[in-house]
Amino acid sequence: MSHQRTHYVTTSDGVTIGGTVHGHGPPLVFLQGVIGDGDLDWQTLLPHLTDRFTCYLPSLRGRGLSDDHPDLSIGRQTEDILAYVDSIEEPTGLVGWSAGANFALSVAGAQPDAVAALAPIEPVANSLMGEQEQAAMGGAIARTGELASEGRLTEAMRAFADYPFNDEDIAVAEDAGYFEAAGRYVPNLLSIFQQLMEYQGPMPDDPAVLAEISAPVLLPHGSKTRPFFATSVRHVADHVPDATVQEISGAGHAAPLTHPEALAEALTSFFSPTKQPA
Repeated sequence: MSHQRTHYVTTSDGVTIGGTVHGHGPPLVFLQGVIGDGDLDWQTLLPHLTDRFTCYLPSLRGRGLSDDHPDLSIGRQTEDILAYVDSIEEPTGLVGWSAGANFALSVAGAQPDAVAALAPIEPVANSLMGEQEQAAMGGAIARTGELASEGRLTEAMRAFADYPFNDEDIAVAEDAGYFEAAGRYVPNLLSIFQQLMEYQGPMPDDPAVLAEISAPVLLPHGSKTRPFFATSVRHVADHVPDATVQEISGAGHAAPLTHPEALAEALTSFFSPTKQPA
């Protein structure tokens, strides 16, 4: 039994960041991707971990149990996560998926003592995007905006997912009702991308940021993911001092949804207390 609780923290700009808490053991904080929220993104993975870890599932501002706020910039949301991690008051591991993987890298680079170890699942190295990749993502975002303007939020989120997800990812997510549940976050998603275009601060994939990460890093990635995400993983591994890459056989970008057992096995081995340095 997971014994669900909740944990909240109020940020320096007055926003409450909240998340459900499940299980018992060493703490792990799970950082959602840009589509869902803390509960939606980890619903399939969670049952495989709660017998070994206390799993904190905070949502980004404007989602789940967290308050909304117009400032959705990388810097602001990194500060949110730092505040949440600090409030746990003991050495904590970080797991992030996609955009959440980027936030995990940002947190560990900005404050190296904040986390004991981290596992960014397929981070997005925006600086490596060529014209073709930018066009693919831009097209998905544009289509998402068109459908959102018509009030077709489930279809809009599904349209965005056409960029990072492969066919199996899409099918599994649809069967689980993932896009329907996440559709309400489409306006928030579009705002995040708009603010990302305007952001002038350090990016999570900046080699200078990555070089500051002193904690051990596990980089899980799907064997059937988009080539760009595999390239992003290699980029991070090349610039983080202590990184291990682990392939999840048969998975695409949505491994937390499609291959939870294999991913949980990798995370359990990495975050097990006996595996951490004294």
